[in-house]
Amino acid sequence: MNKRGNVWLAVAGLVTNTNGDWLVVKKRYGGLKGKWSIPAGFVHPGETLDEAVKREVQEETGIAGNITGILGIRSGVLNDEISDNMVIFSLRAEGDIRIKVQLDELFEAMFMSPEKLKEDPNTSVLLHYYMEMQENQLTKMNDKINPGDHFGYTSYKLFY
Repeated sequence: MNKRGNVWLAVAGLVTNTNGDWLVVKKRYGGLKGKWSIPAGFVHPGETLDEAVKREVQEETGIAGNITGILGIRSGVLNDEISDNMVIFSLRAEGDIRIKVQLDELFEAMFMSPEKLKEDPNTSVLLHYYMEMQENQLTKMNDKINPGDHFGYTSYKLFY
């Protein structure tokens, strides 16, 4: 069995800058090795999905971002055994937008226009799909809800 068990929960972040360019990375490993994709990684114990995506984006690229919504959920089963699930967020870059590439995991990272990505043969299938989405398809986040103290939540967020 894998160190993550048989149920995986990951996040990914499609980050845009003020010009509308997307923050893309080329991974050094896995099925996306050498392909343009978006920063992604696994959720750690004790963190919410939105905290995890902000952490992963910053760890891989040095870019801080504000969440603007959820683009979707990717869910699949690997080798009839592992449930592999990912929540894909939309974020807007904030503050210092100088990229600091995490070279352990990535070959490179940069902001690139969706038009240029569409023409690049190394662009992942998922990015092509999101090029077709409209902004009104994003979900929103409400972190002001308390379902009741008796549950014991220390963090609670509703995405709708």
